[in-house]
Amino acid sequence: MTLSHKDLDAIVEKQRKDFIADYKKLVEIPSVSPDPAHKKDVEKVCEMAAEYIQQAGGTAEIISSKGNPAVFGRFEVDPNAPTVALYAHLDVQPATKGEGGWTRDPFDFVEEKGRFYSRGTTDDKGPALTAFWAAKIAKDMNIPLNIEFIFETEEEIGSPSFPEIIEKIKPKMKASSVIISDTIWIAQGKPAITIGLRGLCGLMVKLRTSSKDTHSGMTGGPARNPVGELCQVIAKCYDAKTGEITIPGFAETWTPPTQEQINEFVEAGFDIPKFKAAHGLEKLRYDDPGVVASKIYASPTFEVHGIAGGYQGPGIKTVVPPEAEAKISCRLIPGQDPDQVFELVQKYIKELCPDCEIEKENVLKPYGAKVDRKYIEAVKDSIEFGFGKRPAEMVEGGSIGAAVTMDEMLNIPVVFMGLSLPTDSYHGPDESFAWEQVSGGVRSFVKYFDLLSKM
Repeated sequence: MTLSHKDLDAIVEKQRKDFIADYKKLVEIPSVSPDPAHKKDVEKVCEMAAEYIQQAGGTAEIISSKGNPAVFGRFEVDPNAPTVALYAHLDVQPATKGEGGWTRDPFDFVEEKGRFYSRGTTDDKGPALTAFWAAKIAKDMNIPLNIEFIFETEEEIGSPSFPEIIEKIKPKMKASSVIISDTIWIAQGKPAITIGLRGLCGLMVKLRTSSKDTHSGMTGGPARNPVGELCQVIAKCYDAKTGEITIPGFAETWTPPTQEQINEFVEAGFDIPKFKAAHGLEKLRYDDPGVVASKIYASPTFEVHGIAGGYQGPGIKTVVPPEAEAKISCRLIPGQDPDQVFELVQKYIKELCPDCEIEKENVLKPYGAKVDRKYIEAVKDSIEFGFGKRPAEMVEGGSIGAAVTMDEMLNIPVVFMGLSLPTDSYHGPDESFAWEQVSGGVRSFVKYFDLLSKM
């Protein structure tokens, strides 16, 4: 059988209305995993995903865990054919209209000029449903490949229960490889295949210096100010102007990218004006596109996500606060060990301020694809078939803890075929996904399933 754009596009156009209806129902469920108040919504999105698989002629079950559930399903085409597993996540980040730049109701699905708006449209329900649609088409075309589905609901909180989920479904799985839809391109018209993901080491740094607010006119000077001290500690951990990490021993944990690698980022189409526009950035630390790209794709980070402490209301309340905390994370590149990084950061902060308490949070190992090149070339061939352009290879700045878990526990190749664009506002306000990414994505995934069936 020879796949053609014409045949696939005819199928896509015929089924478009049904796809959008299913898409709308899925993204309007506020499956916000970081908020326990949405536990029922998380369960509901699993029920809907299982229903979609069963309606398409497959089998599906909801897998419970100590945390949130997951869905495991299967399309059986031929018991003697190879099997691939499709991983995606159906949980989303919190969002509220008016906060963080949202101009819309985050869970009101809207289609405007070929673009779909709602929380989860691009991260990751849109790509997940696109890949699932392609799986249905592949099944209906009798492509000799069985497809399993692993739909998770804790990705946005670091996948803490995913090892338990994999332990339960591993005896049932027949897949010899995994494909993940949850990654991003360099830019519109600049496809990319992710061959690695940065890891994460999150920290909460807390400092308490008294039991209550005190009058700054009576105690200011001799009284220790925890907000000011935490600011000093942070300032000594990294250079805020350059982003360079100054923690002793940190430089020995990673290897900077070569000039050849930096040149590849630029040649792949990384563009500073487009990057700034996509993320709403007004100013950057660097002006060189190679340096900016290398900081995102091939370097670790030290970021301060928030400092809390003292009076936060209007005006000034002239007190010395009793406590403060800072929320910090380090993104890590393949080869770095989150535990080693945590120990280095903890040791240095303790040296700077012995009274600080440091708690480890959201630790994820970096992921570097250790797979046969035939899988990577198959993904590249598929994207070129679907979108007309061959993708560049890159290490993505984000993290997917499930990729590391599957790599370690299943011991089968894990590869990526993402469809999202920087302009889609990943984790940001007015999140969206374009129809052209859906239609091209369906072509790409069907092609990939066809290629796998022949390996």
